Amino acid sequence: MEYDVVVIGGGPAGLSTAIRLKQLAADKGSEINVCVLEKGSEPGAHILSGAVMDPKALTELLPNWKELGAPLNQPVTGDDVLFLSETGHKRTPDALVPRNFHNEGNYVISLGAVTQWLGQQAEALGVEIFPGFAAAEVLYHDDGSVKGVATGNLGVGKDGEPTENFQIGMELHAKYTVFAEGARGHLGKQLIAKFKLDEGKDPQSYAIGIKELWEIPAEKAKPGLVVHTAGWPMDSETYGGGFLYHLEGNKVTLGFVTGLDYQNPWLSPFEEMQRWKTHPAIKAHIEGGKRLGYGARAITAGGLLSLPKTVFPGGALVGCDAGFLNAARIKGSHAAIKSGMLCAEAAFEAVTAGRTSDELAAYPNAFEQSWLHTELHQSRNFKQWFKKGSTVGALMTGIEQWFLPKIGVSTPPWTIHRTQADHLYLKPAAECPKIEYPKPDGQLTFDRLSSVFVSNTNHEENQPAHLTLKDASVPVKVNLAKFGGPESRYCPAGVYEFVNKDGADQLVINAQNCVHCKTCDIKDPTQNIVWVTPEGGGGPNYAGM
Repeated sequence: MEYDVVVIGGGPAGLSTAIRLKQLAADKGSEINVCVLEKGSEPGAHILSGAVMDPKALTELLPNWKELGAPLNQPVTGDDVLFLSETGHKRTPDALVPRNFHNEGNYVISLGAVTQWLGQQAEALGVEIFPGFAAAEVLYHDDGSVKGVATGNLGVGKDGEPTENFQIGMELHAKYTVFAEGARGHLGKQLIAKFKLDEGKDPQSYAIGIKELWEIPAEKAKPGLVVHTAGWPMDSETYGGGFLYHLEGNKVTLGFVTGLDYQNPWLSPFEEMQRWKTHPAIKAHIEGGKRLGYGARAITAGGLLSLPKTVFPGGALVGCDAGFLNAARIKGSHAAIKSGMLCAEAAFEAVTAGRTSDELAAYPNAFEQSWLHTELHQSRNFKQWFKKGSTVGALMTGIEQWFLPKIGVSTPPWTIHRTQADHLYLKPAAECPKIEYPKPDGQLTFDRLSSVFVSNTNHEENQPAHLTLKDASVPVKVNLAKFGGPESRYCPAGVYEFVNKDGADQLVINAQNCVHCKTCDIKDPTQNIVWVTPEGGGGPNYAGM
């Protein structure tokens, strides 16, 4: 199938790219054919975010979003920034809250619902959206430029042989292919390596966000209240923090973010999130309520200094596939939308000028002149300071995001760099204290499997495992022997399990549980696990997340 532009990923970045392309064509009275491939069962099915949304980019894309029925229903009404000890907390006075935590004019949303709505706007403009199709392979021209993608075959059995339901994948060729797969994109990762897009950049840094959606008693509802926490249960050397946002309709969305540069292999981000909910300051919001949903997703947190080159012959990276998220603001959807728009403008200009497969230099040039670059430049040191411990991180965030703006300095006059990838930080298990986590009570705290159940995760069981090992002996010989088998803890879905069979340890991979968070692909200390695309339509089916 031939298109002018093929977009891989139907999230905010990909759909904004497609919408902007069609808008430009309508404005100029020209035609441009655009298609979006989405591996989830529908746009929004795999989308997971807090989320508090800055509507700035959406207003640029669709100025009449209110009239069009965008599901931004709950304005932020207040910000609480809390520092937790094990049983108590201190609230930061409003006058001392750094600018990155200010949310006036923003909205508490379900990003999945907003994405679904963006999909409807795209289709109304003539964008072809193919849900349930996973882009499995990048296709190249003879000169090495990107030609398009191939989708995965359907109906392949565990043994790799076609079943009676076999359908061959399709090739989609385009003048330009835009990759918008989200954090640690399967194809984006390959393109960054092939074209050396991250050469001279700080290594990308990631975190895992684990989230739940709750319905709470009406008397506890505080629509629009935004709560962020630092401190307990994280130790001073580990980056992490909680969020709790009150939506409309007596709903609360809450979760915990753990930096994937943590050192202790006994740490479990899932259990840390469950433990965090038992703190009196958090429990007070949700006690007596009911958990409705669960999910997890890796987050790109390196910011501007880790941003790879975003263009290569025949294509571009947008949104979290590149790493545009602003970790200091805990926001990425506005950055995803803006990056998609900037890329679309460059691609439209190239296509209408009759150019194909060259580098879309106008896209990174426009980014450097944009408000998004200014915003990311202001926050460029955020994650780097936290690498030096939570005390230094909190102090320097206060200086850079509160004190300097007070004296008229909008951007810090210094830049701090990082040199190590997240997976290199893990220490041997013997050097670290074991962490004993409390057992779940089934009311406030839960286990992994009941959590995966409410994420509506499903995969066709008779398919090859999409969690692959470069060397099958490494999990036991290295990861278990040296690091205590950390994959059984950093996975938030119970995919990895060490069992002893006939006196020998072995790793069991429960691929059907996978919520597509990509944490294993990032944190595996030997980089032996490679996440590849499963059959399209598989994975979580998030509702209201």
